[in-house]
Amino acid sequence: MDLPRARHEYLLREVELRGSVRSAQAATHLGVSEVTVRRDIAALDRDGRLVRVHGGAIAARSTRAPTAARALVGVVVPSTTAHFPQMVRGMEALAPSLHARLVLGVSHYRPEVEEAQTERLLALGVSGLVLAPTLRDRDEAQLGRWLATLTVPVVLVERRVEPPGARELDLARTDHAHGAVIAVEHLARLGHTRVALAVYDRTPTAPWIRQGHADAVARLGLDAAPDTSLPKGYDDPAELAQALEALLDDCAATGTRAVLVHTDDHAARLVETALDRGMRVPEDLAVVAYDDENAELAAVPLTAVTPPRREVGREALRLVLDRVGDVGQGEGVRASRHVELLPRLTVRESCGAALGGAAPDGAGLTGPVARRS
Repeated sequence: MDLPRARHEYLLREVELRGSVRSAQAATHLGVSEVTVRRDIAALDRDGRLVRVHGGAIAARSTRAPTAARALVGVVVPSTTAHFPQMVRGMEALAPSLHARLVLGVSHYRPEVEEAQTERLLALGVSGLVLAPTLRDRDEAQLGRWLATLTVPVVLVERRVEPPGARELDLARTDHAHGAVIAVEHLARLGHTRVALAVYDRTPTAPWIRQGHADAVARLGLDAAPDTSLPKGYDDPAELAQALEALLDDCAATGTRAVLVHTDDHAARLVETALDRGMRVPEDLAVVAYDDENAELAAVPLTAVTPPRREVGREALRLVLDRVGDVGQGEGVRASRHVELLPRLTVRESCGAALGGAAPDGAGLTGPVARRS
């Protein structure tokens, strides 16, 4: 067997077994120069047998056209069970048209796992990274220093990191403060002069929801209403039940008949607690959930702030591939881009608005509202 054919068979076997191969590692294994391996990869790419990417090659089987993938993009998210799956699906749907292939890593909200996953993706030869860094119990300055060490273009998703160097990174995120604003405005249009707030604070989203609620209440001149921090609930259901009972007591004591609740799981539990107390939703208590994972499945289908998760994923992929293209073409440094997408309000039974109809008008109140039965 001639040497080129042997090298080609090795490269094809590696991408079949592992999904990708790095030029440097292949050159070391084969005992040839990296230039030789890159030429072999280029030849196999022309034949449609694999797809050349920055730093190596990936399997062509993941695409339907031999020229479909030209960039390998690493994606690191904290979870595959909430919020982020739809974002990844958005990137996945767009990737073929942008000639990209995604490789996913999950950090499980552990910074050390996040860094290890990122290093693994870099070792695979990704040409860009989309990261949703874990912020919980983490020093932001240290995070910023780590991000500055990464050697490929990086786009942050659903995060804003402030240390020097990190804030200059491109990012794509949901304007969660706006989501809280449109929820409060909607309840005010329905005649509520007090809108309580209940937030699961151990999330990066929580401070923005609080800011939006406070801004809307101040601008609309609404009366003071209960404001509570909710526990997670999964590890101690009794603690959450107690917090929800206390919230309903506070609402009754202050004459508050509307509440914005983060998350939709917490909102569903609040509705159940209210119904168990003989209250009617929305007649006695109007509820709007922040988040829309399972809001429609609540005992009373929940009106919810619906983040544009798929759109955020698509924007993040476009941003990182633009940066990868700049590197490949030797372009100069372009201005950093921070893309914020607006959530919408999906109206269901829990707020008391007529489904499919317009909410009562309110002077100076704005906000996109999507209605679904």
